[in-house]
Amino acid sequence: MEELVRMAQLDEPLWNAPAGLDGSAEEETLNEEEYARLFPGGLGPKPYGLNSEASRDSAVVIMTHANLVEILMDVNQYAAVFSSIVSRAATLEVLSTGVAGNYNGALQVMSVEFQVPSPLVPTRESYFVRYCKQNADGTWAVVDVSLDGLRPGAVLKCRRRPSGCLIQEMPNGYSKVTWVEHVEVDDRSVHSIYKLLVSSGLAFGARRWVGTLDRQCERLASVMASNIPTSDIGVITSAEGRKSMLKLAERMVMSFCGGVTASAAHQWTTLSGSGAEDVRVMTRKSVDDPGRPPGIVLNAATSFWLPVPPKRVFDFLRDESSRSEWDILSNGGVVQEMAHIANGRDHGNCVSLLRVNSTNSNQSSMLILQESCTDMSGSYVIYAPVDVVAMNVVLNGGDPDYVALLPSGFAILPDGPSSGSSSMLQGDGGVGSGGSLLTVAFQILVDSVPTAKISLGSVATVNSLIACTVERIKAAVISGQSNPQQQ
Repeated sequence: MEELVRMAQLDEPLWNAPAGLDGSAEEETLNEEEYARLFPGGLGPKPYGLNSEASRDSAVVIMTHANLVEILMDVNQYAAVFSSIVSRAATLEVLSTGVAGNYNGALQVMSVEFQVPSPLVPTRESYFVRYCKQNADGTWAVVDVSLDGLRPGAVLKCRRRPSGCLIQEMPNGYSKVTWVEHVEVDDRSVHSIYKLLVSSGLAFGARRWVGTLDRQCERLASVMASNIPTSDIGVITSAEGRKSMLKLAERMVMSFCGGVTASAAHQWTTLSGSGAEDVRVMTRKSVDDPGRPPGIVLNAATSFWLPVPPKRVFDFLRDESSRSEWDILSNGGVVQEMAHIANGRDHGNCVSLLRVNSTNSNQSSMLILQESCTDMSGSYVIYAPVDVVAMNVVLNGGDPDYVALLPSGFAILPDGPSSGSSSMLQGDGGVGSGGSLLTVAFQILVDSVPTAKISLGSVATVNSLIACTVERIKAAVISGQSNPQQQ
């Protein structure tokens, strides 16, 4: 705990300021010799074959310190708020609950699996003790330190040195959060297009945690908002309806994030012989889960590099007017936004209900629930077809847990630290020049009987669906680069 607090507060020479002029896109770097001199005890020297990743970031977020501490110490809230980074979390043992009424002195053993939204980056499993304490100056700190070395015979692939955050109370329900991530990890099996993102600390580092936390605090604040302008068309004004729809969208995002990573937590089996090397196809049986349609679900995911800045890819994919350019399943229908809930400063952060009006008069129109979100560490556009009757229940404030969802969508990450805010590519135009890493994932119900055998035909269909979507996106955003009208 003392190490974390000093890591959060000290500057030079422990942390070297970024060399960049604006300092915005570059991260501070840890001076490892200075670190070893200041903190000689602890976990001892770095194990052979592991790389060190250290990062620090801070932000002022719209949440009280008490609520932040609760999110970090309650494993269910922690997994929900950080669902894009945490694929699985469990509290194995509570060694101390802390002082009655708050978490001061609470100590628990946890097992957590961390993820990046791509099948090309293996998840990181960590086994650690988490400790929460209120410091003498009134700040709160939550620290993790690895217990991985204590497991007999375990192969050490990821070790958390003291990592966590320092929370300082601010006026009007805000808090200043300073986050430190310090791990030693074997990252040799990361795919080459993600190496720069991972080694720069942007994939698992402090900036991603702080960016996600900041965005989620805004989202939670928007759930509670009472000052909704009623004049805007399609804005959901009933508080119960907003709450239900946001809860449904949160479950959709969690389900999507669980379905794109190479994780041990979600029961996916990669089918052999699914053709293209870079598309992962997995199946899952869904039985007795009111939140999913029963039957066999086929999931396909792929990741690739685009020579286009992340913001442009995000804006293209979330805009319903350009949806027909890539969405094969909406079958050329006209897409209209029926309703939306803004949930953040950036108007890319919103939940919307879209209607696809079929060009064929015999077909009924389809409803799609979509959440788009963006922060400095990455963006998502996630959607799922929803039943009209079920959605009416949700919009009237009904229980969203019984709406069956199969989410598909996109995760858009920068291709390295230089992506910053620039809208132009830099350097030689390869990975790391300011382009995007895009993950595309579909979940499709291929048979409504859970015991059915999966056919190669359905695998081939989903495979070609993903390949076709990828080609359409590439054609649209890369040609859009050279066409000044579209900028």
